Amino acid sequence: MRAISVAGASAIALTLAGCGGDGGTSVGSYGFPQVTQDDKAPITVWVDSDRSSAADAFKKANPDVKINVVTYDGSANGSNSFRTKVQLFDRAGNGWPDVVFSTQNNDAAWASQKSNGKQAFAAVLDGGLVPKTTLDSFTKGSLDPCTVEGKVYCLRNDLAQVALWYNKDLLDKFGYALPTTWEEYQAIGEKVAKEHPGYIVGAVGDSFASEIYFWSGKCQANGVTGPKTVSVSTGTPECQRVASMLDVLIKNGTTPNVSVFTPEFVKKYTGKVLLMPGPAWYAGAIFNNPQSLNVPAGQLGVAAPLTWQGDSPATGNVGGGTWFVSSHSKNLKAAEKFVEFVTTADDYQVNVAPGYPAYAPAAEKWLKKQESSGYYATDLQALLTAGSLIWNGWGSGVFSQEAIWAKTMTPAIANGKNLVDMLPEWETAIKNQAQVNGYTVK
Repeated sequence: MRAISVAGASAIALTLAGCGGDGGTSVGSYGFPQVTQDDKAPITVWVDSDRSSAADAFKKANPDVKINVVTYDGSANGSNSFRTKVQLFDRAGNGWPDVVFSTQNNDAAWASQKSNGKQAFAAVLDGGLVPKTTLDSFTKGSLDPCTVEGKVYCLRNDLAQVALWYNKDLLDKFGYALPTTWEEYQAIGEKVAKEHPGYIVGAVGDSFASEIYFWSGKCQANGVTGPKTVSVSTGTPECQRVASMLDVLIKNGTTPNVSVFTPEFVKKYTGKVLLMPGPAWYAGAIFNNPQSLNVPAGQLGVAAPLTWQGDSPATGNVGGGTWFVSSHSKNLKAAEKFVEFVTTADDYQVNVAPGYPAYAPAAEKWLKKQESSGYYATDLQALLTAGSLIWNGWGSGVFSQEAIWAKTMTPAIANGKNLVDMLPEWETAIKNQAQVNGYTVK
């Protein structure tokens, strides 16, 4: 069936097939209230435009399953459209889609909870709905954002683990050794500023800068410990060391306050990125992209995440989508079949998906496929290493850390303020936003 936009679907959303109300609910074998099931009922699936290919792959592999595809924005850029529409359906008592893709990793925080007396939107997946063998095959830690109070409420589509990207040709030309620690990374940044001004080793101009540097550095700014509890402490040594390093590199020009998605970045830094800590998707989004840095084949390498001397390895994560099954679905069997397919099947995750799969068996095959392109200067096994090193001390609360950073820290950097001096203000902003969203702050 042809995909339609949410704007065009809003008027008919309440009557879409497969989106039954709560009538006749009972606690089923999966551990949540469910309506009377109909294995032949069509399912309605919400995807963003980038995941339309996932729905297409499923339909091709499962022609017997009736599926209505609705495209929407995927809650991108903090639009919160997923939650807003579910709240409307909750009030109406019907209209819920059977499956939803979200670009956000914090939706399980609200979708797992009752709202205004209505049952939670998200179905519990580890109560027998999704096979345990499937759940156990996801990359270690990848389902943490989907797990609330010990129960799994979504499946990760892809990971966005932070690794160290670098230009091998430039590194060899300058005679620098590839850094393995953040201390060595800072030292190279200081050398570059003196010996090769104009070249850079990172960037802090995007709202997700905190997830690249502070999450990787185990800064305790986002310790979500429960559905409505969070611990925030930016005055710790872990936060201080990251801020101190960035203050040096921002001031000497090697880590500019410029978004990697701007024309300014492309104009100033094409051919001048020596090092760049960043997520897995940087490969296609900025490096191997004719509209961005367009790094020639054979130059781009990737290394394991940097560590702080004396500390255990850890890294951050910037994005990666999630798939939810609705607890209201009349056809849980088909809904589960869909989310399991789009997160695990080679037909999508290996052959079509642009991002690093969260499902470990698919990830290994996906990496081999990328390596076979001949584009990279190194193998990509560092991404495999990084995938299991995402630090679990940075949670997935309802509030957006990216929005807080963009409002509080990005302007401060632009005004020449030190990040070290701004840490208390950042902490206050996080706590205030958490409290607005009903969290108890510790």
